[in-house]
Amino acid sequence: MLDSEQVHDYLFYLQKKSKTPSQTYFKHCVYGLRFLLKSEGLPYEYLRLPSIKHEKKLPVVLSKEEVWAMLQGAKLLKHKILIGLLYGCGLRCMEARSVRLQDLDFDRKQLKIVQGKGKKDRYVPLSEHLIRGLKKYIEAEKPQDYLFNGQPLTNGAGEDFDNSYSQRGVQCAVRQVAKAAGVKTEVHT
Repeated sequence: MLDSEQVHDYLFYLQKKSKTPSQTYFKHCVYGLRFLLKSEGLPYEYLRLPSIKHEKKLPVVLSKEEVWAMLQGAKLLKHKILIGLLYGCGLRCMEARSVRLQDLDFDRKQLKIVQGKGKKDRYVPLSEHLIRGLKKYIEAEKPQDYLFNGQPLTNGAGEDFDNSYSQRGVQCAVRQVAKAAGVKTEVHT
C-alpha cells in the first residue's frame, strides 16, 4: 500500500512538472485517491490528502442590449420564450427544461419552480410581456405536459420516458441565438 509521503511526492510532481496539468486533472487525481481509500475502508487522514477548494468565479452577466439582441434575433418562438424565461426569471438550465404547464400561473403572474437548486421549490414573477409570449407559444405549439418538449424517448419495452427539452438542446439553442445575434460575450445558460 502507498504511504502518505509517496502520495504527496506524486501530487507535488503533478503540480510542478513542466507540462502543468489542469487544476481539474489534479482534482480528479485527488478524488481518485479518495475513492481508493474509501473502497479499502481507510480514512482520508491515512494519506493526508489536500483539500480541494472550490473556485469562486463571478458569473457572466449579459447587458440589456445583448439580451434584447438575442430575443430579437431568435428565429423560433420556442427559443425566444426559452431565453425570456432564462433571463427574465433567472432560471437555471434544468429549471427551464422542467417547466410544466401546471407550474404557470398567469393570474398571479408567477411561475412555480419545482425542486430547483438545493431541491427547493420557489416562485418567480412573470412579466406581462413574457406572459403574452408564453400564451402565444402555448397556443401555437400546444405542449401537453412540459412547456418545452424534446424528442419523445421510449425504452425497448415501449414505455415512454420524460420527453422534456434536453440540457444539450437548451445550451445549443442559447449558443446559436447568441451567435446569430452577434453577441461577443461568451454566453452560457
